[in-house]
Amino acid sequence: MRITALKTFRVPPRWLFLKVETDAGLSGWGEPVIEGRAATVEAAVHDLSDAVVGRDPRRIEDLWQTLYRGGFYRGGPILMSAIAGIDQALWDITGKALGVPVHALMGGRVRDRVRMYAWIGGDRPADVGRQAREIVAKGFTAFKMNGTAELAIVDSHRKIDEAVARVAEAREAVGPDIGIAIDFHGRVHRPMAKVLLRELEPFHPLFVEEPVLPEYLPVLPAITQGLGYPIATGERLFHRTQVKPVLDGGAVDIIQPDLSHCGGLTEGRKIATLAETYDVALAPHCPLGPLTLAASLHLDAVAHNAFIQEFSLGIHYNVNSDILDYLVDPAPLTVDADGFMPVPEGPGLGVEINEAVVIERAREGHAWRNPIWRHEDGSIAEW
Repeated sequence: MRITALKTFRVPPRWLFLKVETDAGLSGWGEPVIEGRAATVEAAVHDLSDAVVGRDPRRIEDLWQTLYRGGFYRGGPILMSAIAGIDQALWDITGKALGVPVHALMGGRVRDRVRMYAWIGGDRPADVGRQAREIVAKGFTAFKMNGTAELAIVDSHRKIDEAVARVAEAREAVGPDIGIAIDFHGRVHRPMAKVLLRELEPFHPLFVEEPVLPEYLPVLPAITQGLGYPIATGERLFHRTQVKPVLDGGAVDIIQPDLSHCGGLTEGRKIATLAETYDVALAPHCPLGPLTLAASLHLDAVAHNAFIQEFSLGIHYNVNSDILDYLVDPAPLTVDADGFMPVPEGPGLGVEINEAVVIERAREGHAWRNPIWRHEDGSIAEW
């Protein structure tokens, strides 16, 4: 069996799908994308295609190493996201060729279903109490919300009070037993993070995500020491060599690789195993489409330290399209009444993409960009 073509489809709301075709009639699907840079990753996929076409898709590790090590310059969000989508598609093909789910190729599942969490609040979080109650009514036992909108490097305590009030509103709405994850989204710099992290402690967060930008992760031990809840990060770390220093620092409790950014399932599994050696939990980042979610569920299935999975159905970015719209059968990615999702058992990634819908929506395409925010003084703000 040999790879014959790589075909990409830029589809709403902000995703890029990849179909890898073979001369055996089998094809695999992946999701190589960086939010807001889909066209750039698409170009990188095609730039890498000459290292893939003509090769046996079942030699996943060798192909991964070729894509990663075959260029003098390597790593980073664009190249690793391009590799990620190709890697997902190779696992999909290999599972289909053998008639087994991807998790069976990785040693078999250690759990039958995965706890899920959804999103509330939007980029500038509002009306969180009502939305929190609605999420819980759907069966979810946890949700995530942005902690704050833009925040200056040193800002007024009023901004801290507003952020804390929103979390208090959500906690009051759902009671003590629902998990509330709070995403700082890299919007909070060290001087304000020190304050906000401690102000949130009475509300017992499930975790706080990306309390500072990834380039400032060495400061985490200083600003999180003594906190009584977990700290999570990792969506903007693209290789295990970036993850290891963070784990060595001892301040991170949950690692969040994104399987469309970190080199796919092949590298994601290595990151998960690395985290396990530090007794750090795994919660794959996934505000993306159905293929990223399916790949994440297979990693959750085989990683003993996985404990919860992000689910983007209904997330505020999904305007006019959502993750189930591109599936022939939505059942494999449907949350049950207890807020869990069964581990996919179909061959490959276990989801069937509706190619006709993909082709139709790709004609529309997208040019999604993240918002550009500015502070009151006119300087650029982190989104």
